[in-house]
Amino acid sequence: MRKIIAVGLGTLSALFTLTLFAGSAQAGGSQGEVSERQYRILLAQCRHADAPAVRTRCRASVRASYRVGRADPTLDCRTYSGVTVCGVLPLSEAERACIDDSVAGGLSYRRAEVECYVL
Repeated sequence: MRKIIAVGLGTLSALFTLTLFAGSAQAGGSQGEVSERQYRILLAQCRHADAPAVRTRCRASVRASYRVGRADPTLDCRTYSGVTVCGVLPLSEAERACIDDSVAGGLSYRRAEVECYVL
């Protein structure tokens, strides 16, 4: 029963994060404009989401929230361990726990976020 509740909470957390992710680009009701490279990164990072349904929603959110145009210098992009991600990541509860453990072990939050999400 605890496992079912934990999985459910993780899914809700990921959905909430995706909602924030989509909403941040659509402030004012329009799609955010990003470079082709930023758009490819946003779509590619969805493959690391925990569940197939979350990956699908992530890609749909990117397509609905962004369009290719000029580069967005305010989009938070970072590269660690050879992987680049941008914006808010749809983290599960397990990934959040991984981040907390990594930060407690001395890793920077931004690096831990990327590594726990990707690996």
